Amino acid sequence: MWRPSSHAVRQIRDHLGPKRSPAVFFLVSPSYRFAIMNMMIRDHGSELSRRLLDRLRPVVSGKLDVGMHPYGGQLFAYCCFDRERMAALRLDCPMICVVLYGQKDVWLGDRSRSFTAGSLFILPGGVPMDVVNIPDDKTGVYAALRLDVPSLPEGIRPLSVAERARGGVDLDSVPLSVDLVETIGHAASTIADLSVGETIKRLRLTEVLALLRPLAEARSLFRQSLSDDVAWLIATAPSQAWNVSDVASKLGIGASTLRRRLTMEGTSFRAILRRERLKAAQHAITSGATAIAAAEAAGYVSRSHFSRRFRERFGTSPTGRA
Repeated sequence: MWRPSSHAVRQIRDHLGPKRSPAVFFLVSPSYRFAIMNMMIRDHGSELSRRLLDRLRPVVSGKLDVGMHPYGGQLFAYCCFDRERMAALRLDCPMICVVLYGQKDVWLGDRSRSFTAGSLFILPGGVPMDVVNIPDDKTGVYAALRLDVPSLPEGIRPLSVAERARGGVDLDSVPLSVDLVETIGHAASTIADLSVGETIKRLRLTEVLALLRPLAEARSLFRQSLSDDVAWLIATAPSQAWNVSDVASKLGIGASTLRRRLTMEGTSFRAILRRERLKAAQHAITSGATAIAAAEAAGYVSRSHFSRRFRERFGTSPTGRA
């Protein structure tokens, strides 16, 4: 449970007077109590922002050179020493961003937001936006840490049709919590560690996304293309006898609409179904399953058909023979 910081308690005492206990806070008028609560919430947010900076600044310590610097496959630091503006910037995928020094101003359509050091926010993929990076007045440095999310890991559900209908892209700071700050700090240090395997890194990213999933400010991370939605649905049960009508029904659209939109994205239901089933089979085999068990897990009835498709996809048979 959150408790007000000692600084907030001191501020309450200042408002109430030196001879009155903070307990009197609960006896004052609702409007006065509301004002003090807002002050305490802002104080709590500032405290969490400072804690987030304390966790993330060491990741880039001593490496603040101009430009983009990779820290593993999906984690990057960006740094500049002069104010810079990037017009019509379009990201390949959504990203989680934390300003470490300075300020980032973002214009998305007719909306604009300023994000100061310690702010956590989401920038959407595939959407043109204008961005201004402003170095810190004291240090002369602008630096931010970004974590790209090109696809959702297993277990993280994309936006539903109902969630998509609630509105467009949000452009607000993500509200911080103690759990979120600690999880992001742990994920960043893990992903930046070259000695850590990809499986552990994916797990750390999944933990971050699980905490962000319920938040409206993070919806851009979970908004996928229709083909990605179809792939995610099939991957939840690759052995199921999927057909276009079943998938379209679960996605809340008509079968003909599903076919047409997938064609517009350059793919088809059959191609996605085959790809996801073979990915499931490969995962089963690398986990120690036999070729027969892998075929069953992927929904293949014919072993010969499965072997042929597996070889076409991966260049080797399910038993490992070239």
